Amino acid sequence: MSAASMKVAVIGAGTMGNGIAHVFAQSGHSVSLVDVNAAALERAQATIDRNLDRLVAKERITAEDKAATLSRLTTTTEMHGAVSDAELVVEAATERLDLKLKIFEQMDASAPADAILATNTSSISITKIAAATKRPDKVIGMHFMNPVPIMKLVEVIRGYSTSDATTEKVVALSKQLGKVPVEVNDYPGFVANRILMPMINEAICSLHEGVAGVAEIDEVMKLGMAHPMGPLHLADFIGLDVCLSILRVLHDGFGQPKYAPCPLLVNMVTAGKLGVKSGEGFYVHTRGSKEITVAPAFS
Repeated sequence: MSAASMKVAVIGAGTMGNGIAHVFAQSGHSVSLVDVNAAALERAQATIDRNLDRLVAKERITAEDKAATLSRLTTTTEMHGAVSDAELVVEAATERLDLKLKIFEQMDASAPADAILATNTSSISITKIAAATKRPDKVIGMHFMNPVPIMKLVEVIRGYSTSDATTEKVVALSKQLGKVPVEVNDYPGFVANRILMPMINEAICSLHEGVAGVAEIDEVMKLGMAHPMGPLHLADFIGLDVCLSILRVLHDGFGQPKYAPCPLLVNMVTAGKLGVKSGEGFYVHTRGSKEITVAPAFS
């Protein structure tokens, strides 16, 4: 595998998938972005185009750089063709174990024997995912942060059988992308979400118990702890459904009551109040505007 230029397939064209495809293509790699939904691929292409336009406007890249990046990116609804000659496959599908296991079985069957299979999972066991393949030594976690083109961190997670060679290649590649790789071991939530999600959950519990309002909780954490975004605003940004899924992985994995999701979070997800992606969570989010207001349920 050459870190200078390689063939990469990214499975899943959602927020994380299109960001991952963007950074690989911008860094000189040939990228196939795969999704079963053609409309999702169109939205992903439009998002990448807009994000590159912002970089051009800020003079971080040239118009020629943008054109070159887009020329290295193709989209398809057919996984087999995209994966069959890939040196690296990065799965960025929804945070559901059953779905990821199915995708990894397909990736394993289609990818060359020496290809590395990576997952962008934010909490699910790399060891469990690797067990669905015939190459557990070549399965690894590459947990990018959102928004991918901006955030520097990549959690590099070793499964039980992940080889040193696989880890070294992924660490080197992450650096080539302009990221800062941090190696962690395979426990529920890894490091980022094992620490972040209980904090978010505690903020939701504080709201649920009437300790303070939405804006007040976020203001305390921004001004008192120097967080750039309050935990409830951040939960909306991540997606309340994603937060709930991660907390359930932590709760199931450790069996400790401190990881149990707040009932308010469960109810909001059940009601379809998922944050930015649905337009309303703890705040009301208007597409195309950075202005937010506290949701009517909490006003």
